[in-house]
Amino acid sequence: MIFVTDAAGACVYTSGEWTTLTGQEIGDALGCGWLARVHPGDRPVVEDTMADAVRKAAEFSVRYRLLRTDGSSRWVGAGGVPSFGMIGDGFVGHLGTVTELAAGAMDTIGAYGNVERFVPPAPHRNTMPGCQLDLVADHLILAHSLIEDDGGKEALPDVRNALFKVGRALAARISQHEALH
Repeated sequence: MIFVTDAAGACVYTSGEWTTLTGQEIGDALGCGWLARVHPGDRPVVEDTMADAVRKAAEFSVRYRLLRTDGSSRWVGAGGVPSFGMIGDGFVGHLGTVTELAAGAMDTIGAYGNVERFVPPAPHRNTMPGCQLDLVADHLILAHSLIEDDGGKEALPDVRNALFKVGRALAARISQHEALH
């Protein structure tokens, strides 16, 4: 599932898979509302990693447990890449992805996060993109991580520009949705 943050780290978009996985309505997840679905024991790791990534305008990776409506939790891998504006090239937020990990995949370790190169985990059937634009964002995030690992760095500015435009289009969906309700 895809998410978009602003430059302060507040969530301005999340795809519909968020509600399917957590039971939390998208409107309630915006801003910092999504943190209510992060397992309390993992919340400091998630908050610290996100704050560091925002402060440094850098990529990040984090593994943690998300709470479901029934109180059970699921391990997820999340991360994002920074987006930079067209004018002035300033940091405007992150475009990221959250992927449910296989049950039992992380039962023996705790939550962790870091600000460094983000390579998304393989998609789980419960967090597959629900619309074409989310799928495009998933592929662009993957392309961003592969460029660093396999050369082609001259394409990185174009991929970042595409990420910025897709993130802006995704965030506009929430604004349009809120205007209708």
